[in-house]
Amino acid sequence: MSTAPHAWPEGVTLDLLNARNRGTLMEALGIEFIELGDGFMRARMPVDARTYQPYGLLHGGASVALAETLGSSAGMLMAGGNAVVGLEINANHLRAVRHGEVIGTARPIHIGRSTQVWAIEIADQDGKPVCISRITLAVLPQPPASGG
Repeated sequence: MSTAPHAWPEGVTLDLLNARNRGTLMEALGIEFIELGDGFMRARMPVDARTYQPYGLLHGGASVALAETLGSSAGMLMAGGNAVVGLEINANHLRAVRHGEVIGTARPIHIGRSTQVWAIEIADQDGKPVCISRITLAVLPQPPASGG
């Protein structure tokens, strides 16, 4: 895994990142960016009715949505004005969570001209691992056309 720190583009703030969530799946799930550090990005997501599966546990798909949000958002910031789209994501679910929130942390493994790979670790509010994920992104010269 890459241990080299990197800087986020100048002017990027948590407020700007969170504003991009309005009207999206991220808003519906309550995902909120909470930290931009040296070589990592962090976001939290509630464990509640929005993110439960029928047994009253955090839905694995909600964990994957948090992981993809973090990886894609971090990748977009590092794409130099290009767009990024997911090519592949995997997730290993390690622990059940019934309440509170989970915190995801994305770190780069590879940031290239045409692809990026990010590792995302999700933990419960006590810091215990809940899910580990990896996403591979394609870097595109322009955003994909919107549907319609």
